Amino acid sequence: MTTTEETATANQNYNQLTGLKLFAMTSSMVISIDEFAPFGKAGATSLFYLLLAGLVWFLPVTQAAGEMASIQGWQHGGLFTWVKATLGEKTGFVAMFYQWIHITAGMDLMMYVIIGALSITLQTPWFNTTPLVRFSLMMLLLWGATCAQLLGAKRIGKVAEWLFALGIVTPVLLLVIVVAVYLGQGHPVYVHFNFHTIFPHQLNGTTLVAFVPFILAFCGGEASAPHVKNLARPQQYPKVMIALVATAISLDLLGSSAIAMSVPAAHIQNSTGFVHTYGQLLTSIGLPGQSLEKLIGLLLACGIIGELGNWIAGPNQGLFEAAREGFLPPFFAHATKHGIPFRIMVLQSAIVTLTAALITFSSGQNVDFAFNVALAATTAQYLMVYMIMLVAYMVLKWRHETLPRTYRMTSQPKVSIALAAVALVITAGAFFITFIPAQGTPQPLRLAYVLILAGMCLVVSWLPFWLYRSHSKWQAQLTSAEKKS
Repeated sequence: MTTTEETATANQNYNQLTGLKLFAMTSSMVISIDEFAPFGKAGATSLFYLLLAGLVWFLPVTQAAGEMASIQGWQHGGLFTWVKATLGEKTGFVAMFYQWIHITAGMDLMMYVIIGALSITLQTPWFNTTPLVRFSLMMLLLWGATCAQLLGAKRIGKVAEWLFALGIVTPVLLLVIVVAVYLGQGHPVYVHFNFHTIFPHQLNGTTLVAFVPFILAFCGGEASAPHVKNLARPQQYPKVMIALVATAISLDLLGSSAIAMSVPAAHIQNSTGFVHTYGQLLTSIGLPGQSLEKLIGLLLACGIIGELGNWIAGPNQGLFEAAREGFLPPFFAHATKHGIPFRIMVLQSAIVTLTAALITFSSGQNVDFAFNVALAATTAQYLMVYMIMLVAYMVLKWRHETLPRTYRMTSQPKVSIALAAVALVITAGAFFITFIPAQGTPQPLRLAYVLILAGMCLVVSWLPFWLYRSHSKWQAQLTSAEKKS
């Protein structure tokens, strides 16, 4: 065995994942309690939105990802490889770049919820209301999670299993038990789920914007696809995706329904709503709510910290494959001795730092405004990814159905194309809806909301095309460096 082969084998063993570890990593990227508060504000219609987003949108998207990841020779590079093979090299890089950079605002969203939860646990509300303090804490979380990536995918996956169980699954299941006791004791129910209440009665800005968090809640299922190469049994990937769909829909339904039934919509805050809900419920059933909600805040913070770490690890793998093909300066085509693309991770965290400063300091003390802008920016940028991905999948089914693969969405290509087309229509509609200011946005900040969101999307849209112009030069530099070595 050559030295190169030995190194590749050592890296594979260092980063090897079981199906359960990949499920935990992907689940913590998709299933997040930080959207439960906006879900609760939607009331009974949350059930309709969750089923629409989960079954009609999320299910086709994850099954398309599973099919493309199972094609022979497409196991490396994730979205970049899939789109490049169907829509061309430039479009593949653009899609990969959108997937990679969208999470810059998404990480801000996660950190806002972490800090909100910790502000309750530590009884330090000024964590949330003082922009400089909030930004400083975000930097500690961000760069700490970035440095932790040096531990490798295998160890990060193990940590993700525990953090997902501790900070996501446990609080949701406990919430369901607490709500059952709450209802059993005869306390008031603020929404009722029936045929007349779960459907929106009118389509306007308010009802349309309410749908946006439900789409974001299911984004990210395909982001772990580059880790297929680390699976001990790669054929497990589609099964992991199916399990993810069922788990995500179930937990989101349980958590959002519990909040909607037991807390008035007007009393729910986005960044701290989940933890405060716990406190109110526990107090209502005769338990020390103010004390126990501190523990819930800590658990929630742990769960989302795990999510933050996984989002640093996932999309960077795909961009690293692109860098190795000369789509970024050669400096970013290098990894650590264990194959970890740490330089790209640092680049990502530097961009997150810039967006965190923009959103945090422009929002001042209005935490919900910062939360809503980060949520809308994350959703809009990620939906650009899905529009490209779904088109790529339809082209695959139309032109390349003979390529060998281990999994198919359906046995009928035309049915698969139709399902993807429906998901594409929902994706495009949701993209434009994100530019409508969220309900409750103060009038003086509504213009700022639109300008910040539009500005971020325009910059993100332009950057990959600007970078692609230097592709030939960077590719030549890489080739020259390889010849010299």
